[in-house]
Amino acid sequence: MPADVVHAAAPKIESTFKAREVEGIFDVYFYRPIGFWLAQVFAWLRMTPAGVSLLAGIFGVVAGHLYFYRDLSVNVAGMVFHVCANALDNADGQLARLTHRQSREGRIVDSIADHLVFVSVYLHLTLRYLFEGSSPAICLLALAAGVSHALQGAAADYYRNTYLYFVTARGRTDLDSSSELRSDYGKLTWRQAPWHKLLLALYLNFTRQQEMLAPRLKMLRDVGAQLFHGEIPDSLRTRYRNLARPMLKWWRLLMTNIRMLVLFALLFISQPVYYFWFELIPLNLLFVYLVFRQEKMAGSLLKRLEPA
Repeated sequence: MPADVVHAAAPKIESTFKAREVEGIFDVYFYRPIGFWLAQVFAWLRMTPAGVSLLAGIFGVVAGHLYFYRDLSVNVAGMVFHVCANALDNADGQLARLTHRQSREGRIVDSIADHLVFVSVYLHLTLRYLFEGSSPAICLLALAAGVSHALQGAAADYYRNTYLYFVTARGRTDLDSSSELRSDYGKLTWRQAPWHKLLLALYLNFTRQQEMLAPRLKMLRDVGAQLFHGEIPDSLRTRYRNLARPMLKWWRLLMTNIRMLVLFALLFISQPVYYFWFELIPLNLLFVYLVFRQEKMAGSLLKRLEPA
């Protein structure tokens, strides 16, 4: 997008939000303003959202490596890289919305970059303790925490995008179904489009996991699509918003910002191993509770739709 187009359009930062109610305090007052400025710079430089996602992934992987060292100054440098990675992760989506270049491939690259960042964090924290002589059991602890993190993040992302799907028109282009992805995957060949087929395979697996975690919510979306053909009626939109909105603040606790704050605090006291326990106990308890609440909500909405 040329610089003069960005300037002439005089976009407002709110135009790059997914929706105000799904944004956290740190996002609204810190990451989104920085991301908006970066998005305008990247638009002027003609960078793609996927390119910004990859840059965010590089910063995040470097941050994870810097957590390996038991040296607070090096760890603080890692925190700076981690914050930069998160700012860039915000900027890629804002750039896509600013330049109207949202795409499935961009969402896939963004998701892969996010996963690589925390793989680096978990891996380097585990190596940090192994090199200090800790029991190999630390590997099992880290693996369990990592799996928990992946499930929590997948569910939080799915519920947020489903909220956008039912409540805002903007979200209906960002929520894919496994059936659609499976059909598109079958149309590609490894010989002609290996990169796109690999990306779609990863995204298909990720989407299946999300739908398995929320079967009633998936059914609600499918029934709604059959009945309303993507045009959500005001009555369902209002009902969904009223029921789901109070839970958004709790879902945000399962996303990146709270994890980073806890990790940084534990690095300052040289006890990052407790970050694994933070994932396994309080975040998993919250995760199970929220899935139960959300599925119960979806079930009640389904009962209202089925007679129609």
